Amino acid sequence: MERRLQDRVQRYGWDRAAHAYEAGWSNQLRPGQALMMEMAAPRPGEHALEVAAGTGLVTVQLSDAVGPEGSVLATDISDFMIAQAADAIGDRGNVTFARVAAEDIEVGERRFDLAVCAFGLMYVADPAAALACMREALGEDGRIALAVWGARANCGWASVFPITEAKVRSDVCPLFFRLGTGDSLHLELEAAGFHRVEARRISTTLRYESGEAAVSAAFVGGPVAMAYARFSTEVKALVAQEYLASIEPYRSGGGYEIPGEFVVALGHNQP
Repeated sequence: MERRLQDRVQRYGWDRAAHAYEAGWSNQLRPGQALMMEMAAPRPGEHALEVAAGTGLVTVQLSDAVGPEGSVLATDISDFMIAQAADAIGDRGNVTFARVAAEDIEVGERRFDLAVCAFGLMYVADPAAALACMREALGEDGRIALAVWGARANCGWASVFPITEAKVRSDVCPLFFRLGTGDSLHLELEAAGFHRVEARRISTTLRYESGEAAVSAAFVGGPVAMAYARFSTEVKALVAQEYLASIEPYRSGGGYEIPGEFVVALGHNQP
């Protein structure tokens, strides 16, 4: 897809999803975010760049980790996501925000000790360009930590994409699971010039207390929010029915326990 179109799809899609994002995904993404932060090991006084910061779930953790002597520059393509992240940060003085696409980040003379991106690189039209920007922003001894979704076959909620595409062309993430397949993320980091790359793959479970909560996460607070918003009431009911049928094997009582997979990687600027 032409990059400017993809940027618009992502910007306005996440503007649409921002209000429901945390309710649908904050608990579900926590294990991957925790592993990424463990591998990144931010230290007091460090300066961190966060790409695709979303509503600030990781930003708050970075702010705490680097402390008042450190700093965080949190970027995202969505105005609404940044507004929510700024509310979450409150009056902490060590965080600044910028609305910018991952491939367009420019920091001038400023250099960072750490760059992170938690579950955002899958949505970027040109991941290689985004990684190049992040590497350029790092100091000589800088490091990068990333988290992405794993292989499609290991993510039980993946049916949301074909179900949406069958109703309207959404232009959302045609290669969403590419970075989580095989050694793709590891190889992408090496191709971007990072050294001592380490990647870990972990299984997880997405728990939702009801079918309504599972549908809301998938369609209202997730990557297809903009396409879903265009559906008529009848079509929304139909896709909800189709999605619930697709995750029926994961029903647990009145809710759902849906399998998922994360890939988390760490790389260094220097050998």
